[in-house]
Amino acid sequence: MSYCDYCRDHPEDVWHVPYHDQLYGFPIETDAGLFERLVLEINQAGLSWLTILKKAESFRRAYSGFDLDVVAAYGEADRQRLLADTGIIRNRLKVEAAIENARRLVAIRSSHGSFSAWLAAHHPLTKDQWTKLFQKTFKFTGGEIVNEFLMSTGWLPGAHDETCPVYTQVLSLQPPWRR
Repeated sequence: MSYCDYCRDHPEDVWHVPYHDQLYGFPIETDAGLFERLVLEINQAGLSWLTILKKAESFRRAYSGFDLDVVAAYGEADRQRLLADTGIIRNRLKVEAAIENARRLVAIRSSHGSFSAWLAAHHPLTKDQWTKLFQKTFKFTGGEIVNEFLMSTGWLPGAHDETCPVYTQVLSLQPPWRR
């Protein structure tokens, strides 16, 4: 069953349906938005997406609205604060990956102007090529994390079935995978 099928069959789902209908596969251009999705995808590893959707607002609060400069400057006190925050996933490897990835994205912003511009500079790549690039560039980015990050932000196709009404909305926004 595809995500589209699930949402059509469960219209009462107050977490998955809004995400599917308003966010999944829609292009994201901002550094904060892309960083947020990367952190959420990393934190989903080994857990259900529902868990992450329910905690998304807590993640935004805990990670300072996903402001790259702020998160990149986090020190030990911030690490401890995040590891004690019951509103997010308290996994040391995932917390450390978020902070280190913010630092790496600040460097990418210096060289490319933005995370989106960095992605565009490497586009198009196959899923395997993207995975290798992400694993070389970021922490805690396995194949499934990279695939879902890129698909959910419009860089890889496949977020929606072609028969899904949201597919047409996404296409109208000219996602990067269509360019």
